[in-house]
Parts: sequence; C-alpha cells; structure tokens
Amino acid sequence: MEEEKQGLNKNAQRMLTGFLLGTVVMCCIIVGKFAILAMVLTIIFLATKEYVKILKHKGFFPSFKVMILAELLLAWVAYIQRFDLVALVLSLCSIGSFMWVLFCGRQPYIANVATTLLGIVYCGWFPLHLIFLRNMHCARFDSGLGFVVLMFTSILLTDTGCYYVGTKFGKHKLAPVISPNKTIEGSVGGGIFAVIGALIIGYFFGLEWYFSVIAGLLCTVFAQIGDLSESLIKRDAGVKDSGHSLPGHGGFLDRTDSFIFTIPMMYYYCYYFIFHNNLLTDFIHFLRGLF
Repeated sequence: MEEEKQGLNKNAQRMLTGFLLGTVVMCCIIVGKFAILAMVLTIIFLATKEYVKILKHKGFFPSFKVMILAELLLAWVAYIQRFDLVALVLSLCSIGSFMWVLFCGRQPYIANVATTLLGIVYCGWFPLHLIFLRNMHCARFDSGLGFVVLMFTSILLTDTGCYYVGTKFGKHKLAPVISPNKTIEGSVGGGIFAVIGALIIGYFFGLEWYFSVIAGLLCTVFAQIGDLSESLIKRDAGVKDSGHSLPGHGGFLDRTDSFIFTIPMMYYYCYYFIFHNNLLTDFIHFLRGLF
C-alpha cells in the first residue's frame, strides 16, 4: 500500500511538473523574441551544469565557465540572426578551450578539452537552433511557429507512443546495453504516433502532407536517438539521472534529451526543403546532370 502511494505521488509530481514546464515553454515560444531567448538560455545554463556534473563522475573536468561564455556568444549570434558568425564563434571557443587547459586545466588534458567542446555543441549550439527555427519566415509562412509546434507535438507523441506501445507489445530490445527498457515495438509505435501528430498540426497551418510525414519521421527518429545518446553519456559516467531539478523527471537534460538533436535537424530540414528549397533544387540538378 505504501509503495502504491509513493508511485501515485511520483506520477502526480511528474504530471504537474510536465504541465507547468510545458505551459511556460509554449508561452515563451508563442511570444518569441526575448522570451524564447531567456527560456533557452535558462535551460542551457541548467543543462550545462548537469553535463559538467555528469562528466566529473567519469573523471573528466570540462570548463563550465568556458562553456557558458561560448553559449552566451552563440545565443547572441542566434538572437541577431547572424548565422555567418557561427564559424567565427566556434573557432574562438575551440581556441579558448585549449587555452583554458593550457593555463588553468588539469589532467586528463585532452579529455577535458574534448568534453568542453562537446558540451558547447551539445548543451548550447544544438538547442539554440530553436531560436533560428522560430524566427524563420518566407512569403508563404510568416514565422516558424507552426513548425515548432509540430516538432514539439511529434516529440511528445513519440514519448507517449514508445511508452504505451512498448509496455503493451514490447518484446524485442532496441538498445539492451544502453537502455534495457526500450523496445523496437515501442520505437515503431512512437514513430506512428509522431507522424499522425505531425499530419494533424501540419494540416492546420497549410503544410503539404508529404512534408508533414517527413517532419514527423525526422522528429521521432532524432528524438529517440537523442534520448539514447543521453542515456549513453549517463551510463558511461555511472549516473542514473542528470539531476533532480524537476520533480518526477530528474534533471533538465533528462527532460530535454529528446529535443537536443531534433531541433537542429528540424531547422535544417525546414530551411533547405520547405522555406528555400536550395538543397532540393541543387540535388535535382545534380541528378539531371548524371543522366
């Protein structure tokens, strides 16, 4: 009886935390501009702290200060929509990581440089694509708001589908070493849920069904890869959760792992295939040249 009460309390905490966090996130996304910047920076800061803490369990010591400084510079670039400055900022951050180890670092030197650079990209640069995606616009679409909603819906439905289908029908392990509870059946179920959700959301803002299907597939695939990748980092470091900031959910990395890879993939898909068609047009010309 006591265990049942604890289970119910944990589920209640999880639902309440998820509802409150989801409400704040969606409000910031709808408002856009400074609200979404403040939201992303808050998540990045907390996720970076958790990342550094996880790596310390492994005996690595990435620089939290270098990572935060780099992420602030990248956030500024994202906010002013200067994609052309990204290469400059990443180059400076890479040199800065080496300089930190050179003057202030400690063993293992190579691992500390590598994990600092990985943290800048993983915790900072990838999530910041949400700002680029939200601010996209063209003659047909005033903003990327619809695509952000489509992405969030697909990821949430992926989690839901994976859990319920995996619980009821799951028999074959998807990644037994990294995440023993995940099944192939659950993964497929999550994918189906995600595509259906993408079709519904895409219909409401006038996106062609085939673009919606591809978007849903991209979201579910990279959401699951992101989830497994964070599990890989935690398992390698010997920790169960990235933190305890969110009651019932663990840490911010635990809650946002499905979004980290999906956000940049969704942005580049929208940019090159829906908003501008640059890559698609070049690919068609390439195929025509072959024949």
